Amino acid sequence: MTLSQVSETIWELRQPLTASVAQTIVEHRHQEEHRRPHLHCATCERLLKARPTVPRTVETLVGAIELERPYFSCRQCQCGRYPLDEVLGLRVGRMQRDVQQAAVDLATELPYETASTLFGRLSGVAVSSERMHTLTHQVAEGLGVLDVAPSRAEIDRRVAQGAAGRFRRPVLVLGMDGAYVPSRPESARGRRPGQARQRAKRARWRHEWREAKGFRFYLLDGDRIVHVRSWHQVQKEHELGEALQQVKDAGLIPEAAVRLCVVCDGAEWIWKHVQALFPTACQVLDSYHCSESLHKVAKAQYGHTSQALEWVEATLTRLYLGKVGTVLGGLRRMQPTSEDALKAIDNCWVYLDDHRGRTDYGTFRRGGYPLGSGGMESSNKCICHVRLKRSGAWWYEESSNQMLALRCAKYNGTFDQVFARYQHLKADA
Repeated sequence: MTLSQVSETIWELRQPLTASVAQTIVEHRHQEEHRRPHLHCATCERLLKARPTVPRTVETLVGAIELERPYFSCRQCQCGRYPLDEVLGLRVGRMQRDVQQAAVDLATELPYETASTLFGRLSGVAVSSERMHTLTHQVAEGLGVLDVAPSRAEIDRRVAQGAAGRFRRPVLVLGMDGAYVPSRPESARGRRPGQARQRAKRARWRHEWREAKGFRFYLLDGDRIVHVRSWHQVQKEHELGEALQQVKDAGLIPEAAVRLCVVCDGAEWIWKHVQALFPTACQVLDSYHCSESLHKVAKAQYGHTSQALEWVEATLTRLYLGKVGTVLGGLRRMQPTSEDALKAIDNCWVYLDDHRGRTDYGTFRRGGYPLGSGGMESSNKCICHVRLKRSGAWWYEESSNQMLALRCAKYNGTFDQVFARYQHLKADA
């Protein structure tokens, strides 16, 4: 046999092999539970006698394990117990926690059909796409911004690592933005009336693009960034403000140990929440969006000429030197060459005037603060776009928010914490 044939044979037999090892370990380590003759009732303390063993098969990542468990029943309390199940920490149903967690982990990265196929091929455990869909919704149900947030101790650890060997406090950056995701209305749920053979196959509902608003905290560590926390949801701007307020009230922003910096575009709703929650933070208008506004003026005023590029470069230099007043004065003195130019100049003047304290890019650069919102844009891409923007995918709001919450948990490093919460709620139900 070639090495490839040996590997293929062992791969095909891996589930029975590892399952037999696990079953042997369970039988050896829990001999007393297998042979337990009596048990006190948890309610009335009566001494119960063991009844004949009841077989059960559970599915784990190492294979299907067959158990023979003694059963104890109290007729007075009308309740029964399997002590071996309690000792082993078995969950209700055939599929155990390790399989469920791995399945949901994969489903948050890939479409359900692809995740189901790949999961079966890699683990040897068959989990249907429908089962993955159901598990994902159950795990994510009711998740809030604090449920997926790392603990204060973990945040302090990351801050301490970023501060090691530096004479200044590390910079903690807050970015806020929105990303459009494909959505479908709630009216698309359920079956359409009429006979199945006569119903139109084309969807009768109109799709729409809705904005998933979110925020991200990250630390600057030289040429790299260290992720701290993200939260994205299809929500109104006031709901995002409430989520930020919850994070601040929970003490999850170590403002005394860092230099807080907010880098965002010029959206009014963003800076409204920044002013209300972090008025003392260093506020930076994203240089790309600022440059974009200047390029619109140059194009409308000078067209596609070298003069347009020269004007933009000179204006950006003045902003870098902190001369926003000079820039505003120059815009006022500019003679528009067309109606479009007049509109672009007025819009740019209002834009820069509203953010005149957020464009001193030279001072920000010397202070070690970022000038662009690339960290937030990458969060939009990795958390929202990668999973939700799939060909032919149109999400209900509830489903998209649940998927976004799970992806936030994965990037925040709290996915295990979220799944433990799900298991705890399921055990109490």
